[in-house]
Parts: sequence; structure tokens; C-alpha cells
Amino acid sequence: MRFSDHAILTWIIWCSCLTAALAAVVAGNWTVAFVALITLATSVLPVVVARYAGLVVPRAFIAAIVFFIFATLFLGEVLDFYNRFWWWDIALHGGSAVGFGLIGFVAVFMMFQGDRFAAPHLAICFFSMCFAVFIGTMWEIFEFSMDTLFNLNMQKSGLPDTMGDLIVDVTGAFLGAALGYLYLRGRERAFLTHLITEFVERNPRFFGKAREKRHTDRM
Repeated sequence: MRFSDHAILTWIIWCSCLTAALAAVVAGNWTVAFVALITLATSVLPVVVARYAGLVVPRAFIAAIVFFIFATLFLGEVLDFYNRFWWWDIALHGGSAVGFGLIGFVAVFMMFQGDRFAAPHLAICFFSMCFAVFIGTMWEIFEFSMDTLFNLNMQKSGLPDTMGDLIVDVTGAFLGAALGYLYLRGRERAFLTHLITEFVERNPRFFGKAREKRHTDRM
């Protein structure tokens, strides 16, 4: 996917981060400038990785990832949304965990070339859930590192915040894996499972078995 193909929301976020960084530099607010640039760099990274790997990622996937990073780093830290809205952290971690559960499912499913019967459905979903929980854990390590190295306050209340986030991550990862299970059971156009279907259809060379099955079903 080219940069010009991304959703309007993605471009708005990127432009907002760049504008905020430049304005902060002019004002001499180096903390805001740093957070804005970190947000921009982190949100562009998934696009670069996808292009390097030769993956065509649905615009909705990229937009959701970019929004999560923007909402967590910039809105959460610079505009203090974590303290303004008590539900902000819960909503972000829950939504992102569902998304990463779907991404984990796609990654594991890709390893089997789209063969629904190469491994038990529950096993594929279990490993996709593990992937999402791993991403959530790495994010908590990132928050700890930012607080320690740059004197931010991403962890808020410390251990209670971290454990609460991990509990939400596990719950969201379970829901994401459940959506993957529905896809394996043939519910390819159900709630959010259409994103998996779109990813498979856009990347046929990574899902050879699924492509062969669709070709056979059409004959």
C-alpha cells in the first residue's frame, strides 16, 4: 500500500503530529515536541513494516493502529485525556487488544497458508490470543521505559494501572481470538471478521490454501 492510499483519518493524525511538533519547537516546549515526534514515528512504523514485508494491509487496520498510538501518546499524555476521562485507558487497551487479537490470528493463519484444517481451530485462536497479550505486555514495558527514561507519567498509578491494563488486554485478546474462531467456522462476513476476509483476499500469495479452496468452491 502506498502512503497516498491511506485513510483520511490516518493523514489527519500524521499532519496533526507534525504540526504540533513544529509549533512546540517554535514555542520551546521540547517535551510536547518529543512526544509528537515519537507519536508520528511510531504510527508510521507499521506502514513501513508492511511495505517491507510485501503485505497489503486494509486501510481500516492501519487507521485503527495509527489512531491507537495517537490516542495513547499524544491525546493521553499531551492533552491529558487519561485524567480527563476515566474510561480512556480502558477503552484504548480493550479496543487495541481486540485489534491485535485479529492481527495475531492473521499472522498465525498465514503460517498455515490459509489452511483452516492444518491445525485445530482452538489452537490457532489460542496462539493469536497469545500474540495479542504479548503486544500488550510489550506496550507496558514501553510505558515503564518512557516513564523511567524521560520522566513521563504513562503508568499513572504504577502497578495497579499496569495490572488493570493487562487484564483488559487479555479480555480484548480473547474477543479478538473469538472473532478468528468465527472466521474459521465459515462466518467470513460476520462482525469484524470481514476484515480478516479482506486481508486474505488482498494478500493471496500468503494464503495459498485459502485461495485454492475458493477456486475449488467456484468450480
